[in-house]
This record gives sequence, C-alpha cells and structure tokens, in this order.
Amino acid sequence: MDDCSSESSLVTAAPHASFLQRTLERLSSTQCLQIRAEEAAPVAVIALQRYLSENEAEQLDSYDVTFTDGVWRAKCLLHPGLHDLVHTNTLRTGADVFISQCSYIYNERMLGHGYICIEQLRCQPGRSVVLPQIKDIRSLPVLVKHGMERSVMLQSDVPLQVSRKHYLSLWNNDDPEGDIWSPGYPSPEPVLDVSKITLLCHLESFFKPTWKSLPLLVKIIHKSRLRYYGKHGQKIDFPYQAYFEVADQSGIMSLVLWNELCPEYYQKLTVGTVLYLQNYTLKQSYSNRSHPQMDHHRMKTFNSEICLNPRNPASFITVISPKRVLPQWGLPEVAYHFVTRSELDSLSNNAACDVIGLVTYVGRIERVKNKATKGPEKYWTYRWIHAVDGTSDHPFILELFSSSQPDIFNHICPMTYLVCTQMRVCQVDGSLSYLTSSFETETFITGYHKGQPYVSDPKVKSFIHWTKTLKDNAVLEKTAVGGHYYYPHPPQKCLQAMADSSAQTLLVAVADLKTEMETLQYREHKRFAIQGQISAVRYTELQTREVPVVRHGGDPPSSAEQTARASLTSQSHEKIPAKRIQLREVTPSVQRDHSPAKRKAELQEERDSESDPEPLQDAERRPPLQLEDSDLLSWESSSWEKQQEEVTEHLCQGGLHRDSFHRGFTLDDKDVLLQWSNLQPAHWAPEQSPDTVPPADCPGYYQVTILGINKQIAVDAAFFPIVSTADPRAVGLPQDPHGNTMLSSLSSGFLCPLGDPASTSDMILPEPEEVLATARELEDVHVVCILDLCHLGVDRVEVVLSRVYRVTELRLNEEVNKC
Repeated sequence: MDDCSSESSLVTAAPHASFLQRTLERLSSTQCLQIRAEEAAPVAVIALQRYLSENEAEQLDSYDVTFTDGVWRAKCLLHPGLHDLVHTNTLRTGADVFISQCSYIYNERMLGHGYICIEQLRCQPGRSVVLPQIKDIRSLPVLVKHGMERSVMLQSDVPLQVSRKHYLSLWNNDDPEGDIWSPGYPSPEPVLDVSKITLLCHLESFFKPTWKSLPLLVKIIHKSRLRYYGKHGQKIDFPYQAYFEVADQSGIMSLVLWNELCPEYYQKLTVGTVLYLQNYTLKQSYSNRSHPQMDHHRMKTFNSEICLNPRNPASFITVISPKRVLPQWGLPEVAYHFVTRSELDSLSNNAACDVIGLVTYVGRIERVKNKATKGPEKYWTYRWIHAVDGTSDHPFILELFSSSQPDIFNHICPMTYLVCTQMRVCQVDGSLSYLTSSFETETFITGYHKGQPYVSDPKVKSFIHWTKTLKDNAVLEKTAVGGHYYYPHPPQKCLQAMADSSAQTLLVAVADLKTEMETLQYREHKRFAIQGQISAVRYTELQTREVPVVRHGGDPPSSAEQTARASLTSQSHEKIPAKRIQLREVTPSVQRDHSPAKRKAELQEERDSESDPEPLQDAERRPPLQLEDSDLLSWESSSWEKQQEEVTEHLCQGGLHRDSFHRGFTLDDKDVLLQWSNLQPAHWAPEQSPDTVPPADCPGYYQVTILGINKQIAVDAAFFPIVSTADPRAVGLPQDPHGNTMLSSLSSGFLCPLGDPASTSDMILPEPEEVLATARELEDVHVVCILDLCHLGVDRVEVVLSRVYRVTELRLNEEVNKC
C-alpha cells in the first residue's frame, strides 16, 4: 500500500486475516491511502444506501456503501466521482469490488465520529467469491476506528453524514426506506371522550385563527402515496407529506400528515382505520393537488385540509382498534367503484375505477425521469401488468407506478389476485384502452387481502367465484414475466406532434440520440424518433439455453463473455450454415473501432475469407459464446459500402440482451423470475444467490442499421417482430394483414398472421430469408424510426426498433412535423 502523502510505510510481513481491518490500520497513520493491486483483496457490497447530500454546492445525492471481507463489516462514504457506477448499476449489492484508494474523514462538528471515504475502486464481474463463505451477515462485527466507537450507533440505519436523518429508496423517492418506517407495536389506547367531538361539516364554519380545535372522530377512506419534498438547503429532517381522505357522517375532508409524523404513522394508517384526532390545524386545500374521484361515496366533500404536525402545535393521533369502533358513531362504510374488463371500454378518458384480476403477465420494473423536479434528479418506477377477470377476451393492461408499497410492488407475479384502486382510464385510438395508476392508487396482492374493506364488494366476490372454475395448469401456460414491453403501440399512422418537447415520442437528431444513450441510468426507459434510411439488415437466429442470472438486473459479462459481442452473448449463439460462415474476432461493442478505414478492412477480410476453408476449422474450436456473421441472412443497400466511408460514427453499443426477452412463468421459478425482473436491491440477502433463469423462447431478431438523414452517424437497433399471440406485446396490437415484406413488417411490428399456441391449425410464417429477400424495397427510402431505449445495467443499453414510417406517407404540418 502506498500513501497519497509524501510519506510511505512498509507493510508488515505478517498477513492480516481481514483486508478491511488492515486498511483501517493503515489509515491511522495517513489521511489518504493507495492500495497496490498485489495487496488488494476482494470485498463484497452488502448495502448501498442513498440520501440527500449535505453539501449544498454539489446538488447531488450521497451514497453510503457497506462492504464485508467475510470478517468485518464497514460502512463507507462513496466519493461523488464514483456515483456513475451506482447510476448504471455497475456498483451493486451482491458483487465484489477491489478498493484501490480511500481516505478517512473526521466530522469536525461532532466528537468521536469519522468514516472511510472510497475514492477509487474496481468492480469485479461475475459472482461474488466472498459472500458464499458467509453464513450470517448480521453476525459480522462492525469495523470502527479506535476512538470512533460512537460511529457504531451511526452505522446502524442512519447516514454517515449526520446532518441527514434518514435514507431514501435507492431507485425512487416514493417508497419508505429503513427501520424508521416500521409500524412497530400498537400503543395502548387511551379512554376516549367522544362527547366533545365535532363533525367535519362544522369545521369550516367554526374555523378562526384563535379557534381551539375540538376532537375529531373519522374513518380513512382513501390513502395516497408518500410525497418527498426534500431539497438542498432545507433544514427539515423528514421532508415528507402524505394525504388521506377521511370521513364522518357529515362528509369527506382531506387530511395531510407532515414530516416526522410520516415515518411514525404512515404504515399504521390504512383504509378503514378509525382515528381520534386532537390538536390539528385547518387550512384551505391546495388547488393544484390531485384528488381521488369519490362520486361513488355519494357524500359531501369539503375544501379544507386537516393538518397533522409534529410541532406548533403537536398533533395527537389515536388509532382506534376495530373492536372498539361503535355503530352509534355513524362512520360511513368504505365504498369502491370496481369495474369488470367488459365494462372498461365504456368508461370515459381519465375516469377513475377500481379493478381486480388474475395476473398473467408482469413486466420488468423500469424507471422514468420526472422532468418537473428541480435539484437532484427524481425518478418514478413502474411496471406493466396484464390481468384477466373472465368477463372479456382481453386482459386489463395496467401501467402501475410504485405506490409506496414496495413489499407488494416487488412481489407482483403471475397467478396472484391483484387489486388496484383509483386507476385512471387512458383511451388509445385504434387499440385497447389501458389503465394507469394515480397518486391515490393502492395495490394489493394475494396475502394482503385479508381485512381489506373491498372483500365484501359484490364484484370482488364474483371474481373469486370465477377463479374457482379455473385450472392452474391452463392458466400457467398463458403467463409470462419480464422482457421488453411498451404500451400503447406506436400508431399505424403517425398523427401526433413529434417536434414538440411535450410529445410522447420526441423527434431528435441522431447526434442527440447518442447523448441520450450515454446518459441513460439503470432501467431508465426513453422513446425517441429519428429520421434516416435503413442501410443494412442482418438476421440473427437464436439457440437459447438456460443461463445463470445473478440478483436483480443481472451481472456484467464475465471475462469470457467480454470477448464476445455485448448483445445476447450470455445466452445464445447464431445457427448459420457452415459453408457460409464469415469468421472474425468480435470485441465488446463499447471498444469496437467503427472508423471507415477499419470497417473497409473488415469487409475486405470477409471477402477474402469466403473461399478460405480455414475459418470453418477455427470456428469449430471456438467457444459457443462467439458470434458469427453470414451474408446468407443479411442485406445491405447498394450505397452502404460507400456511405460507410463517410460515416463519422456508428452507434452499435445498443441491441438486445438476455433481459430483452420475456420468460414463461412457473411456480418453481417464481423467486428467481421476481429477482430477475425487479430492480437491484439496496441490501444483499442470502436468498439472492445465483440461480438459473428459464430460457427465452425467441426464434431470432433483425439487427437494423439506420443511417441518419445527414448520413454522418449510423445507429444499430434490434427489431424482433411479434410472431405469436402468446407474446405479451401482442395484446392490443392492431393486426391489419400485410405482405410480410421487410418494410411492412417494420411498419406493423409483427409477422402476419400471428401464430396461436392454443390453435390446432398449422400457421406457417415466412422464413427470415423470405423476408430479407424483399429488403431491397428499403433502398434509399426516407423513413422515421421509433426507438425504445432502456439501460439494463453496466454498459448494456437495449435499443429496440418499434416501428418504421415512410416519410412520403406522413402528413406534414407547416409548424410541426406530425407523425
């Protein structure tokens, strides 16, 4: 080990049992330490926790990372220069790292507090070598510098930067995070004097600045998700807010829980809970906040808000157990507005409803940036879900955002009974309507239904009766998890504005697309449109096999995998006739030389190898992860070879990966499929051990090269057409017949007609060679391409070509291009 200072010290000859202990001892004599490669040892990441930085100038989040070497645990601060490793899920729980530089930071405003700051490290691909040796991670002692014993308390569940009192969820701001949110044990209920209570209808008429509030007795009828409003420079320890709708016999009023009261009460307060409230304040409701639709309650709604504060004044909240609630109090029953799938299409756009269904498809969790926020970037997490209720041939299509219920959101899987409240209808021209969650949505799955007020609803009872007529095996055959999915499908005819920044699909320059690809964060999804022409298409036929996947979001490629192309190398290789093999070394896409001179040399090498039998002999000795090229399953425009000489950049780091394909669901694979489709967890647990994800059922895909309209930048995107009704992407897809040419397939997104696994008739789809034989119609055609981008972790960026439009078929507006 070398010190960053001018002084250097020798390492004692006697080996230490713990790398972390040895590092801390070295930091006792120097502030900054560099660790040579031969002295380093792997340490595993067991916790990665986020919070708002106390440095106002940086306007960043901070991260505490907890390591173990199998002997000690040590919580350290991650240097801001390493934050990108978290943003791309390169540094993640359950993986090993090698620390190469660190320092020790003392808190100058507090006695006896300090911590290690990690300034440089190297993430190790593959499975951890440290964690399999640990039986109980909690039994390992916490490493603390001598004289800093007070830090043991701080290394429990609070940030190392002590001006912050709590952690945030790792991937969004909506979910409660940490022990402070545990409901705890119910407190003893005091004797209630209900003779002095007032009704909600009297509050607004009695309210004056000097008025002393009288007790309220109310029932919660709606609960919203948490709202975090923290920002730099703010002196509030727990900047949270939670809205509820409460009712008594006179009507409904909003109630808002503020700051420290949120960690204490948010988990305890559920729909149906009865509250006895004292020392509250009253104010006019914020006009711009969203409200649940409550017409079905048929009760008067008041415009004021009941505010419960931790101080000035300190509110008193008493949660009354159900057995103590008396009928003479006259509290209303909780009402719902359940609709069946057959009734959904009759609802107006943005109408609110409650639904119950049997889940048949669960998409991977993705993230989308909230552009309205200032300061640190804020992300929402969401997933797509299909659920059936037996009243229609179509499922509910649900866009479900996290609702501050992480234990439920992360465990939604096929075959569970799902209830979603306060969903909003989104109508789609020419396709099926879908439902998206609102700020007031709550979700419940099997295991959480007991005691919920909706269990007595007639439509819920009817649904349960229907499920008893089903056979599990028949339902399981129609279930799926994960993979690329996006709804609604791009329209068959582009009519929406795309030059407007508010458009759902934004038209961008190809150079801007490069920036977007480089700045995407883990599981972030974006959709863009670009102009250009399709210059080349290559079909890759897949031979899938079971592959190990480690934890949520997957590992980076192993050292062997890194010698092959980034897309799909972990699970497949091409099946190409041997006599047509063109063999060349393929390096990771991020390192590939795409200069015109290099590409020209490669093309010449390919031509020279066509008559040389030697590459075939070499190919037989190559590992199965090697990708091979074939002219038999490819097409290039006549001008592409010359155009490549003028291309300044070829963006081909995107494509398809093992996470791009959905998997069939089985009960035996439930846990591993949930881990695979969920986000990387903030804390490692032994149950996150490596396991095998079932193989994907995908015959192949087309790698499409799109040359930008100015012919300076090219981009590769993957097109894998829908070929079966069993594909979750087939739901709601317009299926107008077409000729199965390359252009018509790209324009529709599917091969015609779609196969039906439940049908006994033989449906013959065109072979890739037949489709590619028609690709010459793409020659020099000006097109608009819809691309879906999603960052899958480390350096894996999924780029999917979702739809292609011929510009000559588009209607153009003088002010804005419309598509």
